[in-house]
Amino acid sequence: MNYFELYNLPAQFEIDLDKLKQHYQTLQKLTHPDKFASASEQQKRMYLTKNSQVNDAYSVLRMPVARGEHLLELRGIELANEQDTVGDVGFLMEQMEWREALEDADSIKVLEQLVADNHKTIQKQEYEIAQLLLKNTESDNHEAAQELRKMKFMIKLASEIDSKLERISDVS
Repeated sequence: MNYFELYNLPAQFEIDLDKLKQHYQTLQKLTHPDKFASASEQQKRMYLTKNSQVNDAYSVLRMPVARGEHLLELRGIELANEQDTVGDVGFLMEQMEWREALEDADSIKVLEQLVADNHKTIQKQEYEIAQLLLKNTESDNHEAAQELRKMKFMIKLASEIDSKLERISDVS
């Protein structure tokens, strides 16, 4: 299923999140199972399925990595797992540096700087991915897939930084 079509949005990486939310609320109202309580069992199942598709599509389209992966899947690009970044020695070195910085971080100030640096990196990745996906060539799509894998790492790292920041804040 093409989630962009379901939400009447252009099939591109950068989307209007406000418009997505508006469409979601409208589609929720139209397909919510409670609205069909007096319908036949077959109709109930149909609307339950439609409502589930609306929810799944919203979950995918509102998250940049999932949205990018969905767009690439629609373009026929098979996405492998994060392990495919192993061939990128430069990125492996960056991962190690980020991990060391997180491990060595011992204050709220240092962790807040890591949060800011991580956020800046993710924003840069989003921009790069958007530009690659706009070109829509086979090589650019494959490069976008690589960048999405890297972005997954950075998002996971952001969560780990936040967790450590919470632990240190709780102690303070």
